[in-house]
Formats: sequence, C-alpha cells, structure tokens
Amino acid sequence: MSRLPEGNAVVFCQGAFATTNGKTAHGLVRRTRRYRVQAVIDSRYAGQDAGLVLDSRANGIPLVANLSAALQAARDHRRPATHFVMGLAPDGGRLPRPARRVVLQALRSGLNVDSGLHDFLSEDPELAAWARRKKVRIRDIRKPPPRNRLHFFSGRIEQVRCLKVAMLGADSAIGKRTTAWVLVDALNRAGHQTELIGTGQTAWLQGARYGIILDSLINDFVAGEIEHAVVTAWREQRPEVIVIEGQGSLMNPAYPGGFEILAAGRPDLVVFQHAPARREYDGFPGYPLHSLAHQMEAIRMLSGKPVVAVAVNHEDLSARQTDAACREITCEFGLPAVDVLKDGADPILAALLPHLKR
Repeated sequence: MSRLPEGNAVVFCQGAFATTNGKTAHGLVRRTRRYRVQAVIDSRYAGQDAGLVLDSRANGIPLVANLSAALQAARDHRRPATHFVMGLAPDGGRLPRPARRVVLQALRSGLNVDSGLHDFLSEDPELAAWARRKKVRIRDIRKPPPRNRLHFFSGRIEQVRCLKVAMLGADSAIGKRTTAWVLVDALNRAGHQTELIGTGQTAWLQGARYGIILDSLINDFVAGEIEHAVVTAWREQRPEVIVIEGQGSLMNPAYPGGFEILAAGRPDLVVFQHAPARREYDGFPGYPLHSLAHQMEAIRMLSGKPVVAVAVNHEDLSARQTDAACREITCEFGLPAVDVLKDGADPILAALLPHLKR
C-alpha cells in the first residue's frame, strides 16, 4: 500500500453534491486517509462549506464553481492540488460528457486523476496522451484486477476468530459505508481493535486498509476475494472486530448485493441501514422498497444470523421525525435504532458488546 496521504485532492461532483449520485464525494468530504481534500466542485453550492451542506457541521472544505476555483482554493490553503478525484457515482458508473472536459482540464493542469467510474479514463486516447505528456497518472479504480491475482473461496474464513459484523442495508446509496466507518471509530475508541473491510471504490479512495472493489470482479471470484480480505485483516492485525461494508441490497433490482457477504464473509451479526422516508429503490421509480421487516427476515433466512441494530438514514426527515422513526423501529422490533450522523453509534455499540464478551 502507498504511504498515506498521497497528496492534495480536488473532488469533482458537479450537479450531484448532496444527492445519492454524489456519494463518493460525500465519503471523501467526511473522511479519507488517501488525500487531503482541498475543495469540492459543484457550482450549485459555490461559496458554501461542504460539511455544512452535507451534515450541518462545517469542516473547512469549500464548495467551488469550477476547477480553476478549486486549484485556487488549494493554493490559498498552501497545499497545491496534486490529484483530481471523480466524486460522481451515477447509475451505471458512466462518465458524463461535460465531466470529461473537466478531466481533460485537470490533466492539462498537471493533476493525477483517480476515478471509480466504469468508463475507464486511462483508455481514452486523448486523456492518456495528456497524462503521458504531463507525466501524471490516471487510475481507474474499477478496472478488473489480473485474474492470476484473484482468489477462489477456500474455507479459510473459518480460521478467523474475531467478531465479524456485516453492515448491510435496504438499498444502494443509503449510508452503509458511512455507518460502518462511524461504528469502526466507536469500537476503536472503546478499546476494541476494529478493522473495516471496504467493498467499493469509495472505501478504497478513503484509504481503507483492507478490502475489495466488488464491482470490478468476475463473479466466480467475488466470494474468494471477500474471504481473502477478511482473512488477511485477521492474520495481519488480529482485531477484536471486523466490520464488512455492504453493497447494494438483497432486493435492489439493479444492484443486488449482500448475498456474497453473508455467504463468504460468514458474519456473526448484522447491522442494518434503513431510510424510513424512502419509498422506491434508488434511481428506479416504480420499484417499491421492500419493508424493513421483509428485508430483515430475508437476512435471517439466508444466513441464520440476527440483525442486532438498525442504523437510520435521515433523508427527507426532520430531526424530530428521525427520532420518532427510531422509536417506532425499537418498539416494533425490539432493536436499538439510531441515526449515527446525528446521535453517534453508542446504541449499536451497546448491542455488540455482549457478543464481544463471548
């Protein structure tokens, strides 16, 4: 792994910040060990603080109108930009044509480019030529790794003796990764050494020490790569807890995910992410979201493992409505329910501690 942080980043999220299509930028604004984030590009919020717009808590990262303003903001911070990071996460992972023009501008400005899209920028002849000319690097995070480096499921997961927690959810872009990081931080602060297994491009961009990029893998090797990441984290760090980030959801029509984590990661427990105000699967009008009860029952039937807590996403809810939704979930299911961005992860931590003591 490269020494972190690698450099100073400006993040491109034009037209998508504070929407589900900006979740990669959101992750980088909230935390990253890979870069020092200097600015986020979205002209709709130019002049505002990214943390204030996203979480109602200022973090000193400015939102700016364009790349020129982002480069100036980095210079003003006395940390000239070295990296341009694609913060968009559109359905299908395709590069919008207007964004390509900004990537070209970034390369001409001498910036390294990191992208988690399915359109590989390094295979664009003009972009690749400018990268060579400026002696900078284009990294396509979702490029499939060489097959000779991939692992097939072996059963070695049974060697892992720590508590394994799967962070699954009702939908894509619902907050699974964010809650996973908050939970990892809470467990570490409480003195329980914990590692995150990242499973997507954003966790990699955030500098997760262990993980895979599930979207880049051939299906035959997904289970083996999940197992390998968990086993490697266990072998190298001997943590008390491993938290596995979920992808998509069990019943999302476009992004079915979670089966492989339950089967190959062999979690002992599940924490479930839920958005009470969301009625349809993200990006797919006409596909109603399955109920919380239905989704948790599916997890129980597939894995035989319990959901021990519910993390609530407050989208389209006031603070009072979020609190009411948490109380209703606890009343109906007898599980702690909390919005970790608003109230922290202590109720989830309390649900895990009895299992740690075992």
